[in-house]
Amino acid sequence: MSGTLFPPEPRERAEVAPGAVHVPGWLSIERQRELVAACRGWARGPVPIRHTVLPGGGVMSVQTVCLGWHWKPYRYVRTADDVNGAAVAELPGWLAELGRDAVREAYGDDGGYRPDAALVNFYDGAARMGMHQDREERSRAPVVSLSIGDSCVFRFGNTEGRGRPYTDVELLSGDLFVFGGPSRFAFHGVPKVLAGTGDPALGMRGGRLNVTLRETGL
Repeated sequence: MSGTLFPPEPRERAEVAPGAVHVPGWLSIERQRELVAACRGWARGPVPIRHTVLPGGGVMSVQTVCLGWHWKPYRYVRTADDVNGAAVAELPGWLAELGRDAVREAYGDDGGYRPDAALVNFYDGAARMGMHQDREERSRAPVVSLSIGDSCVFRFGNTEGRGRPYTDVELLSGDLFVFGGPSRFAFHGVPKVLAGTGDPALGMRGGRLNVTLRETGL
Protein backbone atom coordinates (compact mmCIF):
# COMPACT_ATOMS: atom_id res chain seq x y z
CA MET A 1 0.00 0.00 0.00
CA SER A 2 1.50 3.31 -1.04
CA GLY A 3 1.03 6.79 0.33
CA THR A 4 -0.07 7.81 3.79
CA LEU A 5 -3.44 7.18 5.38
CA PHE A 6 -3.60 10.69 6.76
CA PRO A 7 -1.78 13.23 4.56
CA PRO A 8 -0.20 16.15 6.42
CA GLU A 9 -2.43 19.14 6.96
CA PRO A 10 -1.45 22.20 4.93
CA ARG A 11 0.56 24.71 6.90
CA GLU A 12 -0.95 28.17 7.04
CA ARG A 13 0.64 31.57 6.81
CA ALA A 14 0.78 33.13 10.27
CA GLU A 15 1.65 36.38 12.02
CA VAL A 16 3.60 35.00 14.97
CA ALA A 17 3.87 38.44 16.58
CA PRO A 18 3.11 41.97 15.33
CA GLY A 19 5.37 42.42 12.31
CA ALA A 20 6.68 38.82 12.40
CA VAL A 21 5.29 36.79 9.50
CA HIS A 22 5.83 33.11 8.67
CA VAL A 23 5.08 32.05 5.08
CA PRO A 24 5.43 28.25 4.68
CA GLY A 25 6.76 26.87 1.42
CA TRP A 26 7.50 30.25 -0.16
CA LEU A 27 10.57 29.11 -2.10
CA SER A 28 10.07 26.61 -4.91
CA ILE A 29 12.29 23.52 -4.98
CA GLU A 30 14.03 24.98 -8.04
CA ARG A 31 14.81 28.25 -6.22
CA GLN A 32 16.06 26.31 -3.23
CA ARG A 33 18.43 24.31 -5.40
CA GLU A 34 19.73 27.55 -6.93
CA LEU A 35 20.39 28.92 -3.45
CA VAL A 36 22.18 25.72 -2.40
CA ALA A 37 24.49 26.02 -5.41
CA ALA A 38 25.10 29.71 -4.70
CA CYS A 39 25.86 29.01 -1.03
CA ARG A 40 28.49 26.47 -2.04
CA GLY A 41 30.24 29.12 -4.08
CA TRP A 42 30.04 31.75 -1.33
CA ALA A 43 31.41 29.26 1.20
CA ARG A 44 34.67 29.08 -0.75
CA GLY A 45 35.41 32.76 -0.34
CA PRO A 46 37.01 35.23 -0.77
CA VAL A 47 36.18 34.97 2.94
CA PRO A 48 35.47 31.28 3.50
CA ILE A 49 32.73 29.90 5.70
CA ARG A 50 33.88 29.50 9.30
CA HIS A 51 32.84 29.06 12.93
CA THR A 52 32.74 32.61 14.33
CA VAL A 53 34.88 33.21 17.41
CA LEU A 54 33.13 35.48 19.92
CA PRO A 55 34.96 38.19 21.90
CA GLY A 56 34.94 36.08 25.07
CA GLY A 57 36.61 33.16 23.27
CA GLY A 58 33.50 31.07 22.67
CA VAL A 59 32.99 29.51 19.25
CA MET A 60 29.61 29.47 17.54
CA SER A 61 28.39 26.01 16.53
CA VAL A 62 26.94 27.32 13.27
CA GLN A 63 29.22 28.12 10.34
CA THR A 64 28.81 31.52 8.70
CA VAL A 65 29.74 33.31 5.50
CA CYS A 66 28.80 36.94 4.81
CA LEU A 67 27.93 38.98 1.73
CA GLY A 68 27.96 42.75 1.32
CA TRP A 69 29.25 43.39 4.84
CA HIS A 70 31.22 41.06 7.09
CA TRP A 71 29.67 40.48 10.51
CA LYS A 72 32.42 40.63 13.08
CA PRO A 73 30.91 40.33 16.53
CA TYR A 74 29.33 42.72 17.16
CA ARG A 75 29.63 45.07 14.18
CA TYR A 76 29.79 45.16 10.40
CA VAL A 77 33.07 45.68 8.54
CA ARG A 78 34.17 45.51 4.91
CA THR A 79 37.21 43.27 5.44
CA ALA A 80 37.31 40.05 7.45
CA ASP A 81 40.26 40.84 9.70
CA ASP A 82 39.15 38.09 12.09
CA VAL A 83 39.38 35.45 9.33
CA ASN A 84 41.83 36.13 6.49
CA GLY A 85 41.80 39.90 5.95
CA ALA A 86 40.02 39.64 2.59
CA ALA A 87 37.29 41.96 1.42
CA VAL A 88 33.84 40.42 1.74
CA ALA A 89 32.04 39.33 -1.44
CA GLU A 90 29.40 41.66 -2.86
CA LEU A 91 25.73 41.02 -2.24
CA PRO A 92 24.31 39.86 -5.60
CA GLY A 93 21.56 42.01 -7.05
CA TRP A 94 19.31 39.00 -7.58
CA LEU A 95 19.53 38.12 -3.88
CA ALA A 96 18.64 41.68 -2.87
CA GLU A 97 15.65 41.49 -5.21
CA LEU A 98 14.60 38.21 -3.62
CA GLY A 99 14.69 40.01 -0.27
CA ARG A 100 12.40 42.74 -1.61
CA ASP A 101 10.03 40.09 -2.95
CA ALA A 102 10.03 38.49 0.50
CA VAL A 103 9.09 41.74 2.25
CA ARG A 104 6.31 42.34 -0.28
CA GLU A 105 5.06 38.82 0.37
CA ALA A 106 5.03 39.40 4.12
CA TYR A 107 3.62 42.94 4.25
CA GLY A 108 2.03 43.63 0.86
CA ASP A 109 4.62 46.31 0.03
CA ASP A 110 8.41 46.35 0.17
CA GLY A 111 8.47 49.73 1.94
CA GLY A 112 11.61 50.70 0.02
CA TYR A 113 13.53 47.71 1.40
CA ARG A 114 17.14 47.73 0.17
CA PRO A 115 19.14 44.94 1.81
CA ASP A 116 22.90 45.39 1.59
CA ALA A 117 24.12 42.46 3.70
CA ALA A 118 23.43 38.76 4.01
CA LEU A 119 24.52 36.26 6.65
CA VAL A 120 24.44 32.67 5.48
CA ASN A 121 24.47 30.20 8.37
CA PHE A 122 24.98 26.46 8.03
CA TYR A 123 23.68 24.24 10.83
CA ASP A 124 24.72 20.62 11.12
CA GLY A 125 22.56 18.34 13.25
CA ALA A 126 24.26 19.45 16.47
CA ALA A 127 24.38 23.20 15.83
CA ARG A 128 22.30 25.65 17.82
CA MET A 129 21.77 29.40 17.98
CA GLY A 130 21.17 31.01 21.35
CA MET A 131 18.54 33.68 21.91
CA HIS A 132 19.82 37.01 20.62
CA GLN A 133 18.78 40.30 19.04
CA ASP A 134 19.91 41.59 15.65
CA ARG A 135 21.00 45.06 16.81
CA GLU A 136 24.14 45.83 14.80
CA GLU A 137 22.16 47.43 11.97
CA ARG A 138 21.44 51.17 12.07
CA SER A 139 18.32 50.63 9.99
CA ARG A 140 15.06 49.39 11.51
CA ALA A 141 14.14 47.70 8.21
CA PRO A 142 12.93 44.08 8.49
CA VAL A 143 15.14 41.00 8.62
CA VAL A 144 14.35 38.38 5.97
CA SER A 145 15.08 34.73 6.79
CA LEU A 146 15.03 31.87 4.26
CA SER A 147 15.31 28.23 5.35
CA ILE A 148 16.71 25.41 3.18
CA GLY A 149 17.42 21.78 4.05
CA ASP A 150 16.68 20.21 7.42
CA SER A 151 13.79 21.58 9.44
CA CYS A 152 14.43 23.39 12.71
CA VAL A 153 12.67 24.73 15.77
CA PHE A 154 12.80 28.52 15.53
CA ARG A 155 12.13 30.26 18.83
CA PHE A 156 10.73 33.76 18.43
CA GLY A 157 10.58 35.75 21.62
CA ASN A 158 9.94 39.24 22.92
CA THR A 159 11.91 42.48 22.83
CA GLU A 160 12.60 42.64 26.58
CA GLY A 161 14.70 39.55 27.29
CA ARG A 162 15.70 36.02 26.33
CA GLY A 163 13.04 34.26 28.38
CA ARG A 164 9.31 33.81 27.99
CA PRO A 165 7.04 34.66 26.39
CA TYR A 166 8.20 33.09 23.16
CA THR A 167 6.71 31.02 20.36
CA ASP A 168 8.34 27.93 18.84
CA VAL A 169 7.82 27.68 15.09
CA GLU A 170 8.89 24.71 12.99
CA LEU A 171 10.63 26.05 9.89
CA LEU A 172 10.80 23.69 6.93
CA SER A 173 12.81 23.92 3.76
CA GLY A 174 11.48 26.70 1.57
CA ASP A 175 9.89 28.64 4.43
CA LEU A 176 10.09 32.42 4.70
CA PHE A 177 10.15 34.32 8.00
CA VAL A 178 10.21 38.12 8.08
CA PHE A 179 10.35 40.21 11.25
CA GLY A 180 10.16 43.97 11.43
CA GLY A 181 8.12 46.77 12.95
CA PRO A 182 7.33 46.11 16.63
CA SER A 183 9.15 42.75 16.41
CA ARG A 184 12.31 44.01 14.72
CA PHE A 185 14.40 43.67 17.89
CA ALA A 186 12.75 40.57 19.29
CA PHE A 187 15.05 37.93 20.74
CA HIS A 188 15.16 34.78 18.61
CA GLY A 189 17.18 31.58 18.27
CA VAL A 190 17.33 27.99 17.06
CA PRO A 191 17.29 25.49 19.95
CA LYS A 192 17.06 22.41 17.73
CA VAL A 193 17.72 21.17 14.20
CA LEU A 194 15.65 18.20 13.07
CA ALA A 195 18.41 16.21 11.39
CA GLY A 196 17.57 14.08 8.38
CA THR A 197 14.36 15.93 7.47
CA GLY A 198 15.68 17.67 4.35
CA ASP A 199 14.68 16.66 0.82
CA PRO A 200 17.52 14.78 -0.97
CA ALA A 201 16.40 16.50 -4.17
CA LEU A 202 18.02 19.70 -2.86
CA GLY A 203 21.46 18.17 -3.41
CA MET A 204 22.52 18.65 0.21
CA ARG A 205 24.11 15.89 2.28
CA GLY A 206 22.27 17.07 5.35
CA GLY A 207 22.10 20.14 7.54
CA ARG A 208 20.22 23.41 7.32
CA LEU A 209 21.05 26.59 5.43
CA ASN A 210 19.62 29.85 6.69
CA VAL A 211 20.02 32.91 4.49
CA THR A 212 19.22 36.15 6.32
CA LEU A 213 19.05 39.49 4.54
CA ARG A 214 19.48 42.81 6.35
CA GLU A 215 19.55 46.51 5.60
CA THR A 216 22.48 47.80 7.63
CA GLY A 217 21.92 51.54 7.22
CA LEU A 218 25.70 51.97 6.98
